Amino acid sequence: MSNLSGSETERSLFGEILDWMLAPLLFVWPLSIAFTHYFANNVANFPYDQALREHVAAIARQVKLVGGKPVLTLPASARALLRADETDSVYFHVVTQDGKLLAGDKELPMPTLELAGDSPFSGEIYLRDADYNGQDLRMAYTYLADAQLPRERWIVVEVAETTEKRTQLANKIVASVILPQFIIIPLAVMLVWFGLSRGLRPLTRLRQMIETREPADLSPIATRRVPEELEPLVEAFNAMLERMKKNVEAQQRFVADAAHQMRTPLTGLKTQAQFAMRETDPAALRHALRQIATGVDRAGRLVNQLLTLARTEGGEPAQQKHEPLDLALLVREVVEDWVMQAIEKGIDLGYEADGEAMIVGNAFLLRELAKNLVDNALRYTPSGGHVTCRILANQATVLLEVEDDGVGISEEQAELVFERFYRVDDATTEGSGLGLAIVQEIAMQHGSRASLRPNPRGRGAVAHVLFAAWQPPPPPPPEPDDYSELYRQSPPIGT
Repeated sequence: MSNLSGSETERSLFGEILDWMLAPLLFVWPLSIAFTHYFANNVANFPYDQALREHVAAIARQVKLVGGKPVLTLPASARALLRADETDSVYFHVVTQDGKLLAGDKELPMPTLELAGDSPFSGEIYLRDADYNGQDLRMAYTYLADAQLPRERWIVVEVAETTEKRTQLANKIVASVILPQFIIIPLAVMLVWFGLSRGLRPLTRLRQMIETREPADLSPIATRRVPEELEPLVEAFNAMLERMKKNVEAQQRFVADAAHQMRTPLTGLKTQAQFAMRETDPAALRHALRQIATGVDRAGRLVNQLLTLARTEGGEPAQQKHEPLDLALLVREVVEDWVMQAIEKGIDLGYEADGEAMIVGNAFLLRELAKNLVDNALRYTPSGGHVTCRILANQATVLLEVEDDGVGISEEQAELVFERFYRVDDATTEGSGLGLAIVQEIAMQHGSRASLRPNPRGRGAVAHVLFAAWQPPPPPPPEPDDYSELYRQSPPIGT
């Protein structure tokens, strides 16, 4: 049996199964002994009860009525039946109901009519247990009735025997059943132990397979030799490995991207700082400091976008929750946040929507998607230009469209802009090349893909992200106000 004093986490599966298999066995064993003892007593009583009945019948046949008075004659053969043996003592008496002894032991307890019922049958033999001089007796008795005798003169013939032979026979029966169990039960325990050890061997192989893996090996475990009961566990473990693999790859990409992208701005900041340290002209020093501040802002924006991309790819728990939301309201709030920057650049930032546009998504991620689309459009639109965020919705789809009349994009570039660190050839704009990569990653997590195409109006570009519209669940069927209304709507019985 397993160690029950240990904590819940210290219990082994082997010990848990062994406990649940052996505990019922140990519980049923005492019940088995009790039932065996009960049935052994019944079996042991049967032949001796039959002998008592025969003794009573033999004595009853010797009772005669002579002139209305009972007379008992016991021949030698009848007396031989009543002889005690070396194990048990035998008692008998023949007595009238009113207590007149005809033969036998006067002090032997008499039965009452209630023991045999209110109307006992003449000649029917009954059995009962009694106590006589501190001895347990098994007694057989019968009533001899005659029309010439009143009820109080009925004759009772009773033979009693001590129960030692019965007890010995019952004990032999119990021993013959119970003693083999002392061999069978330990053998059963060993067989259960052996069977569990064999049955849990696949778990041991699976553990060894996992322990011998290289630390960097996140490939799925083959289910070819896995038992059917362990397949859900292995599949869940493989799914966890896949998620870990994606997280590790995202972290590796983040480290590589950060190392690649932060090297240039940090080198520029160091150069500007060294130049400012040597500069004595206040105007030139202020110019160097402005360059440093601009470089810090550019590096800070790059770090924020790298962190956003890492969080998006990593799938943080807060970003995995998708729920119905109004995309039109969310995009409108994003546009309002960018109005002041658009005014500073002299760009007309607009918003168009016809009403609600319900989709299922994550508000945090969709806000990042809209923010990067607006930022990208403002960045590549010169002063005096226009940027319009538009929501077009129908029953099946919701389209987010961001249109600008900036520098535009070619068809060849449209296929590359969503790759990391790719930037349209334009020396007048600053950026990290991560904004549209973030947009594409978020769109894919919502079952969509983003696209950027030349503006069909001739100048600028148009970004599209198409989402599936949220379909509300159907309302439950209306319940009738009362049973009378339901009855009125039901056809009459028999129609």
